[in-house]
This record gives sequence, C-alpha cells and structure tokens, in this order.
Amino acid sequence: MITTSIESILFASAKPVAISVLKKSLNASDEVLLEAIADVKARFNVETSGIHVVEHEGKVQFVTNPSESAVVAALLKEEVSGELSRPSLETLTIIAYRGPITKPEIEQIRGVNCTLILRNLSMRGLVDETDDIERLQPVFTVSADFVRHLGIHSIADLPDYLDLHEDKKITELVDSLSDSMTSSLNDSAL
Repeated sequence: MITTSIESILFASAKPVAISVLKKSLNASDEVLLEAIADVKARFNVETSGIHVVEHEGKVQFVTNPSESAVVAALLKEEVSGELSRPSLETLTIIAYRGPITKPEIEQIRGVNCTLILRNLSMRGLVDETDDIERLQPVFTVSADFVRHLGIHSIADLPDYLDLHEDKKITELVDSLSDSMTSSLNDSAL
C-alpha cells in the first residue's frame, strides 16, 4: 500500500522529503500520492500520537508531536551536553583537517560506520552538512561555531593543517574509495 511506503520513507529520512521525490520513487500519480499523504497526516496528526507529519513547501517529514517539545528538548540537551567521546573527536578531527568530506570518505579513513557520530556532531552544532552536486552526496565541514570555540580565525590555523590536509597517504586511501565506487558503478551499468 502506498501509505505504508510513504511512512517507511519518511521514517528512514532524517530530512524533509520532496513530494516530487515520493512521486517518482513510488511511481504514483499526483492524485493518488496527495490522497495517501493526507491519509498519513490524518492518522498521525492527532494528540495521542507522538509522531506528526509536517508538509511545507512541497516537502513532507515526520516530526515529534509539538506538545511533547519539552520532553524531547530535555532528552536532546542531555544527549548533546558533556564531553565528546574519543570516536567523536576522531571524526571531528578528520572533518576539520580533510573537509569538505563525505560520510563514506570519513568511514574509509576511520574504518567504521560514522552515522550516529555525525548526527551527534551536527546536533551539537560542530559540523555543517551541505549537498555537493559534483559528488552527488552531502559533504561535511566544521562549523563556524567550532572554529570560534577553538579561538582560531580560520581552520587553516590548526596545527600542521597543510601537512594533514594534503597528506598523500590519506589522499590515496580516500581515492581508493572513489576508485572502488566508480568501478562498482561501471560494473552495475553493464
């Protein structure tokens, strides 16, 4: 059923999803898609549901029930306060010295999945995520708040910045990921 698919997509996406993307992904007509979105909204946008659906500027997204904002804010405050873990510091360092950098590139360097770490760093306002048209995926950079908190004027003021930003071994490691991804795309095109 199309409503189940819409719910699944909205649940899996951390960002608002364009209705045009849903239409294409689900191969649905405008009428069927809008009716299904209205059905999802009718079922979730009630006071007894912790999840609501917001539709704004041609995009839809699951959000928490606005009446629960104090509970959610308390949880998020607890989650983003305190010291950073060692894996978070490692990831932040990679982004600072090698950014703009994609999630797969960070994972290639670290050797582990970084999804939750990137989410936490983003929630803390330490990293920014922007879409990169050339790479066809988001890239991460450190935020202006991060630079300001360090008391430096530019990320290039970090110790040994040029050496690490342009390190040949790290560049080869990241390039090996690009080569393997290109090879995989070429193999799947055949």
